[in-house]
Amino acid sequence: MLSKVLVPMDDSEPAGHALEYALENHPDADVTVLHVVGVPSMMMGVAVGLTLEEDISEAAAERAEPVFERALEIADDRDREIETIVGIGHPARNVVDRADDYDTVVIGAHGSDRGRSTRRFLVGNVAETVSKRAPIPVTIVR
Repeated sequence: MLSKVLVPMDDSEPAGHALEYALENHPDADVTVLHVVGVPSMMMGVAVGLTLEEDISEAAAERAEPVFERALEIADDRDREIETIVGIGHPARNVVDRADDYDTVVIGAHGSDRGRSTRRFLVGNVAETVSKRAPIPVTIVR
């Protein structure tokens, strides 16, 4: 029996499905939702603003609020409680680095990596990386 489940979550539909799956299929487990706020990259994006904040942790927590609100709604609809944690950095690396504290990872599949291999297109880069590198079982939910 699994006692601790990690669910990486962003604002995507597949991430919501992953949380639903974890709550429904692991009714006795403690479920933790992880939202990772990225670091600046060559592509810039929202993460650049994070580096301009006085308190990066507080800013990351603020950016995670909408994702956690949705996660709490999903859990509440199933009469379940969840924990939430914020990570800063690369999403896949954050998940893999935390995996030893859990029995399994349940992650949503994404199809956002256009122009890459068919497998990455169907599964998603983060999910694929986590499934290859995590030291525990990983379930990818579509």
